[in-house]
Amino acid sequence: MNERSGFSVVAIDGPAASGKSTVAKVLAAHLAFSYVNSGLMYRSAAWLAHLHRINPDHSDAVWQALRHAQLQFGLANKELFIRIGGVDPVAHLKEEVVNRTVSSVATIPEVRAFLSDHLRKFAGLDNVVVEGRDIGSVVFPETPFKFYIDASPEIRARRRAAQGLKDSPAHRDRIDSSRRSSPLMIADDAEVIDTSSLTIERVLKDVVARLQRKGLASALNVNL
Repeated sequence: MNERSGFSVVAIDGPAASGKSTVAKVLAAHLAFSYVNSGLMYRSAAWLAHLHRINPDHSDAVWQALRHAQLQFGLANKELFIRIGGVDPVAHLKEEVVNRTVSSVATIPEVRAFLSDHLRKFAGLDNVVVEGRDIGSVVFPETPFKFYIDASPEIRARRRAAQGLKDSPAHRDRIDSSRRSSPLMIADDAEVIDTSSLTIERVLKDVVARLQRKGLASALNVNL
């Protein structure tokens, strides 16, 4: 629970195509929490760099474009709300150029710090399920409700292909795990769940049971 706001944060981390987005979304709906996909924020930064024709490896130029952009991050209808210069970028965030450049943009320390600050503000607005790669380890290290969702490399590659995405989960893993700023890692107190052979219903049941044991129901005064 965020002591200053009275709201609770469930952090869900994991590598690409591990199933964390699906888990986070269905869990948020089950709990009636707001759902925040931090990856969309990083994809928005990558899309912004593309609009400005900035090489994603030119970190200072990417950072300057982001900090001077007219950005809006908020919550609407229990989901993340993004506007860049008044434009909703969501329809563009799975484009090939974004898939290809988002990992490079996400390695820029200033970008990570900037977006992490925005992510923390959501905890003052509502109970939230936030998914990403450093949510439990860096963004919300104080929350007791942390999960790391994983799956075998073969399963993740198959899921990525089924989504119609051509980027390699293994390549993303190498970049995300080796970056100097907020690398992908399992927080010491995170609950690890391998989704390789589990249905989403089984994963949800497991997550809810672990949240009950950690006292989330008591914190919210609800019946999970």
